[in-house]
Amino acid sequence: MKKLSTVLAALAGATALSFAGVTSLTGPGVADEIPILDANAEDQLVAAQPAAYFAADSASEAAQLTATYQRQVVVGNGDTLMALLVDNGIARREAHTAITRMSEVFKPRYLKPGQEIVLTLRPASAPEAADSLVSMTLVETVEREYVVRRDGDGFLAETLDHPLEMEIAAAEGRIEMSLFLAGEEAGVPLGVLADLIQIYSFDVDFQRDIREGDGFAVMYERFVDDSGATVRTGNILRASMTLSGKERSLYRFETEGGTVDFFDDDGKSARRSLMRTPINGARLSSGFGNRKHPILGFTKLHTGTDFAAPRGTPIYAAGSGTVEYAGRNGGYGLYVRIRHNGTYKTAYAHMSGIARGVRKGTRVQQGQVIGYVGSTGQSTGNHLHYEVIRNGKFINSRRMHLPSGQQLKGDELEAFLVVKETADVQFAMLLRKDVEFASTDTPGATCQGPESAPC
Repeated sequence: MKKLSTVLAALAGATALSFAGVTSLTGPGVADEIPILDANAEDQLVAAQPAAYFAADSASEAAQLTATYQRQVVVGNGDTLMALLVDNGIARREAHTAITRMSEVFKPRYLKPGQEIVLTLRPASAPEAADSLVSMTLVETVEREYVVRRDGDGFLAETLDHPLEMEIAAAEGRIEMSLFLAGEEAGVPLGVLADLIQIYSFDVDFQRDIREGDGFAVMYERFVDDSGATVRTGNILRASMTLSGKERSLYRFETEGGTVDFFDDDGKSARRSLMRTPINGARLSSGFGNRKHPILGFTKLHTGTDFAAPRGTPIYAAGSGTVEYAGRNGGYGLYVRIRHNGTYKTAYAHMSGIARGVRKGTRVQQGQVIGYVGSTGQSTGNHLHYEVIRNGKFINSRRMHLPSGQQLKGDELEAFLVVKETADVQFAMLLRKDVEFASTDTPGATCQGPESAPC
């Protein structure tokens, strides 16, 4: 009797446990499932308990093996894909297999610092074993990513494209302190403002010509994702600057020869042979002419124009031409000189660095980055010293008069006027302005607002 009581007590304790794969003895229909105990019941129960615990351990282990987790890795300077995978617990052999598969859609040698890699991993079944790779996603851009995912004992690779939707945006503003502040207040991206400055850099001195009360307007492309957020911007299509009450509009147009440029209302290119200001966002700190040299202490001719700007600010080639000198040049520090034609040369001094690929004999294009602002040579602070040389003599870049660029004619001019009118209509609709059509039968005919624009 004492032996049977012990067996029943053990059985009662066991019913309080419920393991995966073991039926609870307290659920519905339990009377039909309780085994009949014979004289050897205690031996039967003791033998059944290890089986129950084994089943529970197996279920727990199976659940662990099916669980996955993710790690986000940012590529750093000097990182390789193999090192990143191994450092995140993946066996070298498996990492090699995955990288080999990825190379079918993306070459690992093109990995760049700042790119993001998302790893999906499955925990190892043994404490000393490496975690296994389920998938690897390399985010190249917001529009494209490369995925390697497990397929049986191997991997499959694919490219996933996420096309963005292109929209046309427009903004305008009144300048109170600076164009950048006015543009920021109007919600214009900084990249668009930089392009706007470069478009007008042939005629406008952004340090002297802009006054309080001047204005700007711009229409540009922007690319949005599924949530409607702007991911990047594209081309400026139409721009205007109002300086001292005079407005000048420019329009993007591709010529029959495939050249893309900006033209004014009459079809005359805004581009001139040289830029007056080969740098964005700088402050004019010293003009051309005689002055007391800040280091040497005596008065001498200042042969160029100085633009104060933060170290590393890009410097652009003022015009297309051939690099005549690139390197250290005495008091000029790091220095680049470009020969544009038989008449004009430009020079850029005190750079912190010369752009890659810019060396003597190379051809550069107008607007190409040739170096970065610094304070090398005889300099008291970060700035660009910009010189214009005409027929071997230094001239004042602020006062030089240069011929304008291409003048559209004939069929090309007619095509441009269609582009111009279309841009004016679109701009007016976006900002809900009145617009006058140059091609209407009635001179000065006006459409009021977007609803009646097709009149």
